[in-house]
Amino acid sequence: MKNKDTHSTNDTFLAQWLEGKLSDVELKELVSEKDYTSFLKIRKGLEAYSGLEASTDSSFSKIQEQISNKKGSVRKLNANLWLIGIAASIVLFFGLFSILGNDMVRIETNYGEQKTFALLDGSEVIMNSRSTLTYNKDNWETNRKLELHGEAYFKVKKGSTFTVETENGKIQVLGTQFNVNSVNDLLEVVCFEGKVSVSSKDESYVLLPSNSVRRINGNAIEKWNNPDVNPSWIHGESSFKSMPLTYVISALELQYNIDIHSGAIDTNVIYTGSFTHKNLNTALQTVFKSLQIQYFEKEKGNIYLNLK
Repeated sequence: MKNKDTHSTNDTFLAQWLEGKLSDVELKELVSEKDYTSFLKIRKGLEAYSGLEASTDSSFSKIQEQISNKKGSVRKLNANLWLIGIAASIVLFFGLFSILGNDMVRIETNYGEQKTFALLDGSEVIMNSRSTLTYNKDNWETNRKLELHGEAYFKVKKGSTFTVETENGKIQVLGTQFNVNSVNDLLEVVCFEGKVSVSSKDESYVLLPSNSVRRINGNAIEKWNNPDVNPSWIHGESSFKSMPLTYVISALELQYNIDIHSGAIDTNVIYTGSFTHKNLNTALQTVFKSLQIQYFEKEKGNIYLNLK
């Protein structure tokens, strides 16, 4: 019975707050922190709904008018049903579930696709093919953190610490330009501007412009200097420096949506070079001809490798 009374009281507070009879500060003192956060998300949803429908539908305005014209005490049950109905409408018809309980943003790229977008603070991200990035938009101003699987180039605006978390390590900056590639057991980070902190397997490294680090299959960190001003892949060409062939093969598969069957060769052989994103046959020739490896397409999308 006590819980029922609490819910009813909260419904009353919520309705009064939406009518403007309670301020944010007053509401926060009357309800729990969890309820207050939920109420803020409901208001955000109502505001978004209003913006979407303002030019074509006056229904939301009519609802607001009905609220403002209410006289006397608030009807608790009706207020509750009204809020649930509006929230359900937003979720079902406008796909705004994120503002009511899931603030995570997920961005993906397909085979051979690059995607450029701006984060909420104006930072820019360019994602390479078959990559996934997720972050929480609700607390972005105070917690600039995102998760990456795949490869992305970041141009970070100065501000609070900016963190990229991967399954192979964590990268932190304040404002800079850097590239991260984290696929399976590979982690490679290149700093192009500013300063980058890289943490992997209880080890930490600070990178300055042109500094690069790489960890393969849990082995010791490799370090070298990269003279480029930005990653080659954003210009349509993937480049590799002393990289085991297995990772080059994986990059070809992700770029061209193919399966490369390499059981007949040694994929640990080291490759230094690049391949184009514009033509599959040219890319295959560039990589395998220099290593004296034959390739042929047995079935569509299936490339088989053999030694010459």
